[in-house]
Amino acid sequence: MAREDGVFRTVSPSTSAHPLLRRENASGTGKGIRWKEAQGQATTHVERKCRYLIAAQLTDKKALTMTAQSIELFRRIPRRLRHTLTVDNGKEFSRFKEIEAKTGLSVYFAHPYAAWQRGTNENTNGLLRYYFPKGTDFRKISEKDIALVVKRLNNRPRKCLNYQTPHEVFHRALRGAL
Repeated sequence: MAREDGVFRTVSPSTSAHPLLRRENASGTGKGIRWKEAQGQATTHVERKCRYLIAAQLTDKKALTMTAQSIELFRRIPRRLRHTLTVDNGKEFSRFKEIEAKTGLSVYFAHPYAAWQRGTNENTNGLLRYYFPKGTDFRKISEKDIALVVKRLNNRPRKCLNYQTPHEVFHRALRGAL
């Protein structure tokens, strides 16, 4: 599907089965977000076709923590809907093989300084900044607060979805309607 560079796959724009094309559900993008000069962080994963967001709070920046939270988040998504995950090159994704083994996802790495390869995730993180501005201390944010914001964003109509919500489109995919 993508060019192999050593032990990990990078996104290759010339690939016909490109993981960034919106042909199937559950080709997602992910990132650990941490505001500059902030404490704590969160991880976000966004399904590219329907814009469905899953997120969790992280206690630290370690790869083990990111991996454990990502696996837990993806367990909530039926395996038949999990295909690819495109992430940035941060150290927090160094345990990507474990994510692949435990979730069935194929993990791809965006090229350095190519945020457009994960544009859906970058845009969604921008929406999250409305609720959690730069400088937010994530140690003071509860999982319940994050879940509420995720629910709001998943129930927000999107022009790119013909004014349907990510929740509606995702649940239609769960029923096999896409």
